[in-house]
Amino acid sequence: MSVIKQLGHVCISANDVAESKRFYMEVLGLKNVFNFSKEGKPFGFYIDVGNNTYIEVFRQDVAAAMERPLMKHLCLEVSDIDAFIAEVKSKNWAIGEKKMGVDNTWQVWLADPSGVPIEVQEYTEKSSQLTGVDCVANW
Repeated sequence: MSVIKQLGHVCISANDVAESKRFYMEVLGLKNVFNFSKEGKPFGFYIDVGNNTYIEVFRQDVAAAMERPLMKHLCLEVSDIDAFIAEVKSKNWAIGEKKMGVDNTWQVWLADPSGVPIEVQEYTEKSSQLTGVDCVANW
């Protein structure tokens, strides 16, 4: 029996903490929970994505590399992907086209100011996340 309850947070790096904070709060509409400082300067922040799950963001002073990647991607679940896309576009932020993934889940991609890829999903009745049906990768 597992004692793990759920994902607590995903930690990503940022080249510009202030611009990343603006993106997550203003473009995505998420709530800042608390901030980190280091040597008297802003160093990072915690963003609430619902149900006691968070995105933790820290300043990265060196360029991303295999030894110090920003991260592969993070994924956010939404209840209305079309409304999400419209909201992001209304804030003049670049976002891809909505498509059906191999897991039968609607998805769209965008990136934060540091280039961290963000997948946004809306589950369907046939989504593998809900049905457990295996997927065949096509990428």
